[in-house]
Amino acid sequence: MVTNNQDPKCLIVGNYCHDVLIKDDVVIAESLGGAVSFISGVLDALSIPSQYIAKVGPDFAYSVAHKPIADPSSKTTLFHAHFSSEIKRQDRVLKRVAACDPIFPSDLLSLSSSRFDFGMAVGVGGEILPQTLEKIIDLCSLVFVDIQALIRVFDPVDGTVRLIELKDTEFFRLLPKIGVLKASAEEAPYVDVEEARKWCCVVVTNGKDGCTVYWKDGELQIAPFQTVQVDPTGAGDSFLGGFVAGLVHGLAVPDAALLGNFFGSLTVGQIGLPKFDSKLVQRVKEEVERRRLQSLGFHKRQDDGLKFVKPLDHEQFHTALDAAKLISTNAMDESSRGLPGSPRAVVQQSCHHSNCQQKVLLNSVHEEPIKYAES
Repeated sequence: MVTNNQDPKCLIVGNYCHDVLIKDDVVIAESLGGAVSFISGVLDALSIPSQYIAKVGPDFAYSVAHKPIADPSSKTTLFHAHFSSEIKRQDRVLKRVAACDPIFPSDLLSLSSSRFDFGMAVGVGGEILPQTLEKIIDLCSLVFVDIQALIRVFDPVDGTVRLIELKDTEFFRLLPKIGVLKASAEEAPYVDVEEARKWCCVVVTNGKDGCTVYWKDGELQIAPFQTVQVDPTGAGDSFLGGFVAGLVHGLAVPDAALLGNFFGSLTVGQIGLPKFDSKLVQRVKEEVERRRLQSLGFHKRQDDGLKFVKPLDHEQFHTALDAAKLISTNAMDESSRGLPGSPRAVVQQSCHHSNCQQKVLLNSVHEEPIKYAES
């Protein structure tokens, strides 16, 4: 089992940010954001030693386990997510209000003598540059990229987020050097999955329907975990953290993707950054270790080192994780007893203290996907 006193296995690159949720022009929630926030929660829970490179401005007001680079010349990346009460306008409209400086290759110079098994480029606000991704590729044996880091562009006037085709970006030429490309169902049409799968593994997440793994010679649908969705923010990031954690522990791709689905389902069932029950985490660790020992020398590897053959007892792994999930569900039920009102009707609150990292929502306002502006 991987332990924290070992050298870092993973390099995660992407900025922390500040998220503000606005419903009918009224601020109803604020939270620590950025993919690294959710990914680190999963990797830390599963004892995956990792190195983080993230930038923030002097206005950054959160306490985090992995200290970011303080950039005195710019503000922390800030997103506003707008919602409407109108039934036909429930989609989120996302706007980047402020942007911290990008992460440059020079920000990774201190790592030049290091070598990581896995790298993750997980920008959310345009902080990943083509040359930075090239540097990550140089440092890591296998690189995972969240497609939003590559295809998001921002309106120069109001910061509205829209997506562009991957082939129209400077990142497209790097596709053959990427190990795994992750996209949501909303982002996948901008990728051309059939073309991308010729060069790398492509994983498309689809919420309650789980995910689909594509590679050059085949594809697999990976089952979801049933959950009551409260807040979908960060589900894709938690998925990616669980997926990579599974691979770090030697699981085959189908099992690792299942672990990703598992952590994604835990995330949507909580408000803001999720807290994972310690008993649940221990059960998951034990099950993952059992499968790692069971699979040693069994699965065929592809040329890129990934193992795509679905283990014969893949469904049993799903059952075991589902059983572990009951621990978390019961714990949350116990903790909510005696609290006034429903967890979906939390009182309005803003977070301005260094230890306040949770979103506070009103009537579960953002269960719908982000609505990206038309190209």
